Amino acid sequence: MTARLILDVHALQNVPPSNLNRDDSGAPKSAVYGGVTRARVSSQAWKRATRRYFTQLLDPSELGVRTKRVADLLAERITVLQPDLDATEALALAAEVLQTATGSKIEPPKRKTDAAKKNGDPAPAPESSYLMFLSSRQLDLLAALAVEGADDIKAYLKGKDAKARAKKIADGRHSVDIALFGRMVADSTDLGVDAAAQVAHALSVHRAETESDYFTAVDDRNLDSEPGAGMIGTVDFNSATLYRYAAVDVDLLARNLGQGLDEDEPATPVRRAVEAFLDGFVSSLPTGKINTFGNHTLPDAVVVKLRTTRPVSFVSAFEKPVVADEFGGHMEAACARLADYVPELERAYGEDNCATWVLRIGPATAKLASLGMEASSLSALVTAAGQAVADRLEQRG
Repeated sequence: MTARLILDVHALQNVPPSNLNRDDSGAPKSAVYGGVTRARVSSQAWKRATRRYFTQLLDPSELGVRTKRVADLLAERITVLQPDLDATEALALAAEVLQTATGSKIEPPKRKTDAAKKNGDPAPAPESSYLMFLSSRQLDLLAALAVEGADDIKAYLKGKDAKARAKKIADGRHSVDIALFGRMVADSTDLGVDAAAQVAHALSVHRAETESDYFTAVDDRNLDSEPGAGMIGTVDFNSATLYRYAAVDVDLLARNLGQGLDEDEPATPVRRAVEAFLDGFVSSLPTGKINTFGNHTLPDAVVVKLRTTRPVSFVSAFEKPVVADEFGGHMEAACARLADYVPELERAYGEDNCATWVLRIGPATAKLASLGMEASSLSALVTAAGQAVADRLEQRG
C-alpha cells in the first residue's frame, strides 16, 4: 500500500488587541476548550485570507474566481475573443454555455428583474443562484467554446460532442485555490472538488477575555458653544497567543491539479501549490477591524512536518491553558509545551521519522529548535518543503 503524503503546518502567533473575526454581535469569536474560554479565529476567515494572499504569489492564470456574477465574468472573455459582439449577446452566450457546463440555472435574479421593471431600468444580467468557483483556464476554454458556437449557441450545445466538451472543461484544469480549498456545485455534484487543504480554527493557548473599548468622535465643525462628541460607541476586542494548524493532503492535491500545463514535470504544479499554500497560510492575516487596531503580526514560530500517515494537530498540547508567569507572556511557555509534547506523541504513535522544519524568532522559541531542521527564513522553509514534496512524488514515479 502506497504511503500517504501529508504536509502539516503549525504556527504560534501573538496578536495584540484586535477583532480579527467577529460573531453576530460584533464581538471577537471565542470557543471553550480545556474548560476555559479561548480566543478563536474561524477556519473560514483564515482560508479567505490565504486565498487573498495568493494574488501576491501566483499568476492570475493559476487562480480562480468565486462569484454569482459568473456570466459577466465569462462574457468579458467572450468579447475579447469576438469584439464585434455587444454586451447583451455576450451575456446570452455566457449563460447558455455555463448552464450546459455546470447544470446550474443562469438567469437574472427575480428581485432585480422586478426592481428593474418597476424603475424602468434595463434588464439585469443573468447570475448563478449561488457562488460559483471556476478557474481562469476553465473560463478561457468556455469562452472559446462559446465563440465557436456563437451563430446558434443553443443548437450548437445540443450536439453530443459540444455538450460533453463543456462539462469536461468545467471538471478539469483546476486552479490552485480550487484544488486546495475545494468546490461545491449544487446542481452537478460530479463537478465538486474535494478540498486538499484542511484549516483548523485558530485558538488561543490560554484563557482569553473579551474587552470593550469606549470611543468618541469629535465633530470638526463644532462651535465652542457646542462641546461634546459627535458620536460615541464601543468596539469589542481581545488579545491572544494563537495556535494555528493546517494540513495539505498532497496526494489529493495532485489528483485535483492533474498534470498541470503540458510542459510541466508532473510534480511541478503540486510543488507550486504546496509552496503557495505554505507561504500564504503563514503570512496571511484576516483583516477584521484592521484599520481600528493595526494588529499586523507574523508568527513567532512555525513548525512544518511532511508525514506519510495522516494529519496530526498538536492542539492537545494546550488543552491545559498556558498561564503567564510573574514576568508575563505566553509565547515562551507555549513553545516549551509544544517542544515537550511533539516528541512524546510521535514516539507513542511511531511518527518520529517524518521530515521536520522549524522557523523561529527570538529566545522565547529556543526550545522548538530540537524538533527539526532550522530554516533561516520563510523563503528557505517554503523552498525546502516544496522540494521535499517534489522529490517524494518523483520517487513514486
